[in-house]
Amino acid sequence: MDKHAAKNILSLYQRHADAFARQRSRTLVEKSWLDKFITAIGGEGHILDIGCGNGQPIAGYFIQLGFQLTGIDGATAMLDRARARFPAQRWLALDMRKLALGETFAGLIAWDSFFHLTQRDQQKMFPIFARHSHPGSALMFTSGPGKGIAMGQFEGEPLFHASLAPEEYRALLDAHGFDVIDMVPEDPHCSGHTVWLAARR
Repeated sequence: MDKHAAKNILSLYQRHADAFARQRSRTLVEKSWLDKFITAIGGEGHILDIGCGNGQPIAGYFIQLGFQLTGIDGATAMLDRARARFPAQRWLALDMRKLALGETFAGLIAWDSFFHLTQRDQQKMFPIFARHSHPGSALMFTSGPGKGIAMGQFEGEPLFHASLAPEEYRALLDAHGFDVIDMVPEDPHCSGHTVWLAARR
C-alpha cells in the first residue's frame, strides 16, 4: 500500500487539482517562514519553487513582492492553474527527482512537496538542491518531525508522506554544502509544520 501510494502522488494531484484548489487555504500561515527565507536570500533574486502546485498562496506571495519565480510541478493540471494566474513567471512540468535546469537560484523552496517522496528519493534530492544553488543561496523545505512514513488521505485516496530523521537531514545538508539557519519541529505557529531553513556555504 505504501509503495503504491508513493508512486501515485503525481497522478493523485493531477486528478484532484480542482479539489485541491478549492481546499488549499489562502491564509498565509507560512508567512513568518517565507519572510525568514526572503531575508536569507537578501531580499531579491530568482526563486525556484519545487512542487509549486497551483502557485497559491506561496508562489503568489513571492511574486507579489516582486520576485522572479520558476515553479516546477509534476501534475500539469496544477501547473496550468499557476500559469493562467501568473503568466509572466516560468512554470515547468517536471518531476523534482529529474530536476536538471543547468542554472542556480537565490532561493529554493520545497514546501509540502518534498515530503511526498520516499526516504530514498529524499536522500537523492540533496545533490539536486546543491546543483541548483550557489554560495549564499537559501533552501527551505518541510519534513516530518522524525524518521518514518505517515499516510494521510485526500479525496478518499491514500496520501503518502515520509521523513528521514532530523540528524540525517542535518548530515545531508552539511555534506552538500548547506548550513542550517533554523529548524523548528512541528512549529505551533505554522499549523504544526516541521520546517528547515539552510544556506549554501
